Amino acid sequence: FLKKNVTIFGYPLSIFFIVVNEFCERFSYYGMRAVLVLYFKYFLKWDDDFSTTIYHTFVALCYLSPILGAIIADSWLGKFKTIVYLSIVYTAGQVIMAVGAINDITDGNKDGTPDNMTFHIALSMVGLLLIALGTGGIKPCVAAFGGDQFNDDQEKQRSTFFSIFYLSINAGSLLSTIITPILRAQKCGIHTQQQCYPLAFGVPAALMVVSLIVFIVGSGMYNKTAPSGNIMVKVCKCIFFAIMNRFHNRSSQIPKREHWLDWAEEKYDKLLIAQVKMVLKVLFLYIPLPMFWALFDQQGSRWTLQATTMDGNFGLMVIQPDQMQTVNPILILIMVPVMDFIIYPLISKCKLNFTPLRKITVGMFLAGLAFVAAALVQLQIDATLPDFPSSTEQQAKFINMVNRPINITAGKYAFQLQALQEYNRYDLSFDLTIDSGSTETIRLPGGTRNTIVIVEEADRMTNIKVSIKVRSKSKSNHIFFNGFGMTLNITVGEEGFGNIVSKNMSTYVDVPQGTAKFVIKNAAGSTCVFKREFGFGSSYTFIIPPNVTFEENCEPHIKEVEDIKANSIHMAWQIPQYFLMTSGEVVFSVTGLEFSYSQAPSNMKAVLQAGWLLTVAVGNIIVLIVAEAATLPDQWAEYVLFAALLVLVCIIFAIMAYFYTYIDPVKIEADFANLEPEDEKKKNLEMTKKDMVENHDEKKRRSSNEGKIVQTNF
Repeated sequence: FLKKNVTIFGYPLSIFFIVVNEFCERFSYYGMRAVLVLYFKYFLKWDDDFSTTIYHTFVALCYLSPILGAIIADSWLGKFKTIVYLSIVYTAGQVIMAVGAINDITDGNKDGTPDNMTFHIALSMVGLLLIALGTGGIKPCVAAFGGDQFNDDQEKQRSTFFSIFYLSINAGSLLSTIITPILRAQKCGIHTQQQCYPLAFGVPAALMVVSLIVFIVGSGMYNKTAPSGNIMVKVCKCIFFAIMNRFHNRSSQIPKREHWLDWAEEKYDKLLIAQVKMVLKVLFLYIPLPMFWALFDQQGSRWTLQATTMDGNFGLMVIQPDQMQTVNPILILIMVPVMDFIIYPLISKCKLNFTPLRKITVGMFLAGLAFVAAALVQLQIDATLPDFPSSTEQQAKFINMVNRPINITAGKYAFQLQALQEYNRYDLSFDLTIDSGSTETIRLPGGTRNTIVIVEEADRMTNIKVSIKVRSKSKSNHIFFNGFGMTLNITVGEEGFGNIVSKNMSTYVDVPQGTAKFVIKNAAGSTCVFKREFGFGSSYTFIIPPNVTFEENCEPHIKEVEDIKANSIHMAWQIPQYFLMTSGEVVFSVTGLEFSYSQAPSNMKAVLQAGWLLTVAVGNIIVLIVAEAATLPDQWAEYVLFAALLVLVCIIFAIMAYFYTYIDPVKIEADFANLEPEDEKKKNLEMTKKDMVENHDEKKRRSSNEGKIVQTNF
């Protein structure tokens, strides 16, 4: 029912379907990606390094698959079918991710922890693989398909479309990075209420379904061009033929040619060879560029993990760690016009020749400075973090619930315990003696901080142990000890600590940052309430003493022990590093694409687009290598390492750029076009000469044969 050639304000109506499709797809991708590293860490229980590794493996696949998508679209299916089919794959991946994040699927004992984590990991990996194939495969097709909707006389409208298209990308990215972390922070679940990763992945999956439907609805209006062969394939074949031909003609007696690609002249015309030379010249400059992306894409991994150890309370609003990524698209919207209309004109007025390659060099240097800023912030954070033990030892704190001092011998430590003894490091097992009682061997998990409560039952000392291994960074993590003479029930908001038997510990419960209201109820139905203000990431043990009185406010009776201090470094300190990185991105990325297009032949811009995306993939692979191989004990040292590597690469790129000679592809192609008639004349002349020689030889051969026949007759 929709017809082609329908226009609104001079624009094809079909492009509005494409713009809406792109907005929904980018919302889906960036929304899922915003919470991905926290999903790995807190749901799948992976450590920071492994979470970072899998995150960057996924991003690398997303930027490798565009090459496959471009080849499929141009050589086989065409852009429309490629977008539809790979969007279906994409949608399936998003749905699988959402299903894999539902912990109730395998939570048979209803304790809030999946019983079969392998099942969830398998679904997550399959989902991410399908998403990588889908989002990467359609990436080179959608913008080009939008450009195909315009006629040759609509150059101005086409240019405006690409601006709107880019705006839709940033709008989708910005909104999803704000909304998805909010969805993740919600509570959901059948058996237990936990952070709602199924919702955080489910909404992007729904947006991907909307994206696919909107795109298909506009099918009847699209201008669909048939696949005409992929230029990347032709370029690769030309390069391969030149290499093989040179290898077969490697004898020193064979004359050398001016350029190694000239060995393809036997099969390919000179114009194509000249175009490939221009492309390779730019691709050679791409070699150092992946290092920039290695730093840039850590905004979604290392920088997000850094934010989990910081205070996100901005007064009027509380920022989640994964929402700090929104600073990047916000600053892009500000920095692009600032650079174009203020910074660059000022530099031009100062008579400075700020060439594209110099801009790229400055962009890389700014990214290096961003990681220096991140290292400085990390040093401040490390000074406030608790000193957790290594995996071969643990820490223990003792709390005395007996009405007199007691003597403790724990491993190599001996002390009199009045009320509280600070943490000490111990081996994984140690001997514990209380007063003159019998010795007990205590075995605690490695890498944990433990609280051991000493109680007295029937004139016998006993101890109750509880450990903290993973600190909940964005919430407060608390536990209660019931020293009262009967079972107590404790709730905070919708969360419950359950029924706590006398002289026993509750389980740990995550409590959101802010003011929490605890309600304690005894078996007789009497209640008391106390309130407490919590910062991000703190951990407390609350002790309910035997003499607590159940009245409206029992706060004076509750004793608290601070196990882990709240995050004290504010998230706002990340803004300078985001500002430097975004400034580097604007100078580096926008200029890089502009430079690449200005130096590329008209029919090979897609090749350079694929090469540019490939640098992003290689950059993420570099992160994998460094994260796994460096094994630096401190995160700030890793930031400094990345900054140093980028500065080194920046110097190398500056040297390469110094020797680069700018070209005009249009002029070169025009020169070849003018030379073609002369070449054709030469070829025709050579063919004529060849035909004349062949005819002459044929006549001689016939004359010779006739002579032989005559002689035989005689």
